[in-house]
Amino acid sequence: MTTEVRGRDEAVRSERRVVANVIRGSIGNLIEWYDWYTYTAFSVYFAAAFFPKGDLTAQLLNTAGVFAIGFLMRPLGGWMLGRYADRFGRRAALTLSVTLMACGSLVIALAPGYHTIGLAAPVLLVLARLVQGVSVGGEYSTSATYLSEVATAGRRGFYSSFQYVTLVAGQLTALGVQIVLLQVLSNDEMEQWGWRIPFVIGAIGALVVMWLRRGMDETESYRRASAGTEQRGTVRALLQHPKECLLVVGLTLGGTVAFYTYTTYLQKFMVNTSGIDKSTVAWINFLALLVFLCLQPLAGALSDRIGRRWLLLGFGVCGTVLTVPLMTVLGGTQNPVLAFALMLAGLTIVSGYTSINAIVKAELFPTNIRALGVGLPYALTVAIFGGTSEYVALWLKQAGLENAYFWYVSGCVLISLLVYLRMRETSKDSRIEG
Repeated sequence: MTTEVRGRDEAVRSERRVVANVIRGSIGNLIEWYDWYTYTAFSVYFAAAFFPKGDLTAQLLNTAGVFAIGFLMRPLGGWMLGRYADRFGRRAALTLSVTLMACGSLVIALAPGYHTIGLAAPVLLVLARLVQGVSVGGEYSTSATYLSEVATAGRRGFYSSFQYVTLVAGQLTALGVQIVLLQVLSNDEMEQWGWRIPFVIGAIGALVVMWLRRGMDETESYRRASAGTEQRGTVRALLQHPKECLLVVGLTLGGTVAFYTYTTYLQKFMVNTSGIDKSTVAWINFLALLVFLCLQPLAGALSDRIGRRWLLLGFGVCGTVLTVPLMTVLGGTQNPVLAFALMLAGLTIVSGYTSINAIVKAELFPTNIRALGVGLPYALTVAIFGGTSEYVALWLKQAGLENAYFWYVSGCVLISLLVYLRMRETSKDSRIEG
């Protein structure tokens, strides 16, 4: 009996340790994504400061172009910090990524506008987003790997889902800051100087996370791998797994386009197409994303019971069939309740991908190249398709072909659905357990 009690106590202590590490890792992830999404949340206010010429759509198109440029650096971040994490540890890489994000946010917060320094203003904005792109590319690969490895066996879907919990929480925090500022500042004040406040908050938060991450435990999987003789974090070793790399690309394609459509772009879509006022759109986004956040651990836990593939199939089928009607109806309504319901419907569909995409990718690769394998092919796919989704949508709108974007999203999800139909159930053949 004493042995049983001791065993239960050890299990409880072990689970508490897992929870503590997940929290430390997740808080940093939240700040990283807050900094990243602050750009999109406040672009409608600072667009004129950096790109003063043209109408609202033209200015948003310019800021979306810079957003896409930041995404182009994500593969470099996935390679650099994924390699760093496989060679020197997940904790060290996570600390480095948040340091880079702090630098990028601080530059944007302090950068003078176009009327002060001319073309140097958008150049500074681009440089800051390049640094943030490297940071967020490395953050995804390393945090996905860390949360998957540190989680308790049999509950990896649940714990790894907190990557998107904190990713969405970062976006919610950005929207929350926006809502608060809209209550205390006028629209003119927001456009003149108020948009700088959230970037200052992000830079300070990132510095705090740098200190917190020093207390994280390194994962047992990495410690075992670091004692071996296998090559760690090299592209040569990664290329020995071409099927897994292509699988990451295929299962990411539809998910990343749908995710960025129903989150970052939908805010501009409801303002620019539906004609709903900015403050109402901010509340719609905030409430829908709050529910979306709560869905992540529920879906992750469900994947531990029924498998990852069933959730991906659900996302693939619903995303292919329902995207066009959802976006068409949303574009034609000014009813905030209906707009909220439509956005939430889209986010619920996307949950089949977001809640488990980290663990599915981590389960495909051995420990010595896991961070690089999760990060590099994923970042390439997100840079090409996710990062350009908003730009493609605005370009098609400016060309008078806005409805074509709805079909584009549906087609991308269909491609991923074909991959889901052919892939194996990763939870039953996990490289993490091996």
